[in-house]
Amino acid sequence: MGHPQYEHYLRTSRFESLDGLRCLSILPVIWHHSTPRPLPGILGRGPFGVDLFFSISGFLITTLLLRERRTPVSSREHEAPASLETRGYGGHFAGEARGISLKNFYLRRTLRIFPLYYAVLALYALRGWLFLPDSPLRDHFFRSLPFYATYTPNWFVDFDVPHPVIFGFSWSLAVEEQFYLVWPWVVAKSRGLRAPVVFMLAAVALDFFAEHGFLAPIVDEAGSTHRVLVGIATPICLGALVACALHARTSFAIARMVLGRRGSAPILLAALAVLLAVSGTPLVSIHIVMALLVAAVCIRSDHGLARLLNAPLLRLVGVVSYGMYLFHVSAITGAKWLLPVEWCTAPMVFFTATCVTFFAAWASYRFFETPFLSLKNRFRS
Repeated sequence: MGHPQYEHYLRTSRFESLDGLRCLSILPVIWHHSTPRPLPGILGRGPFGVDLFFSISGFLITTLLLRERRTPVSSREHEAPASLETRGYGGHFAGEARGISLKNFYLRRTLRIFPLYYAVLALYALRGWLFLPDSPLRDHFFRSLPFYATYTPNWFVDFDVPHPVIFGFSWSLAVEEQFYLVWPWVVAKSRGLRAPVVFMLAAVALDFFAEHGFLAPIVDEAGSTHRVLVGIATPICLGALVACALHARTSFAIARMVLGRRGSAPILLAALAVLLAVSGTPLVSIHIVMALLVAAVCIRSDHGLARLLNAPLLRLVGVVSYGMYLFHVSAITGAKWLLPVEWCTAPMVFFTATCVTFFAAWASYRFFETPFLSLKNRFRS
């Protein structure tokens, strides 16, 4: 028998506080796109909300895969229907070693991600075709459409243009899909944790070397290989590494001593705020603190941020945050168009767009996404 906290962690099928963290991820992104220009200090750090999303995704997908690899058929048959996997996040009970069904994994991911993504992309294409006049903006969008449709804009779309990039926010969704394409195979084909950990450490190193120009002598920085390498998201990798650490009994015990205290999560959130507020902070330090924060709110359910992150409104925003990410740019555009000029300030645009985005995402989740999500139970391993 292991430590009771470790056994409890393995039995936990829903890390409720991660919904609240997703809320804290999407709101800065909406704020960032609501401002007319980047702001100084922490108010200009909204894009880091995407990095927190990445950390959560890396942790949850890896936890799902590792637990599925250990879950016996008998445990899977009795799994609670309202698990993280039902919400699109993943989570199984632990048991004896079994294999990962990659087919079922990808079918579940498809049902969670593709329907809304392609519906929104189709609406963008229809709007561009019907309402956008001939212009470089319109031409750029339709030239980029095949890359949006194949989740490769971060590799092939030209973002260095003098006009807005329509649907450009999808670069982050492409990064996640590329992660899903590779990482499950690594975990499924590995017998233990050593190979996945080495793989992820190598991915972090490649991203670091590419971002800082250390590969310039062998990789053309204007070429597609460089764009693929810098498309590796270090926060996803660190989230996956944290999941590996918590999955192993020995490393969980070490993490529990540091991150398993009630005050660990509040301290890490405060540290993250300080790092974001200080200009010139190394990115890797911010990403490490994000990954540790994700771990701290999952190691124990009664952590110091539980009352905040488990608040019903924050959790609901987190549940529909995927739709909010897809809708928020259109909501901001609409808010700027509809609000009187004297009201069109960043706080008012942010408030209006957030409200519109939330209700649109809630309706999408309730009436459009849920029928697809209900099919996922057919593809459990």
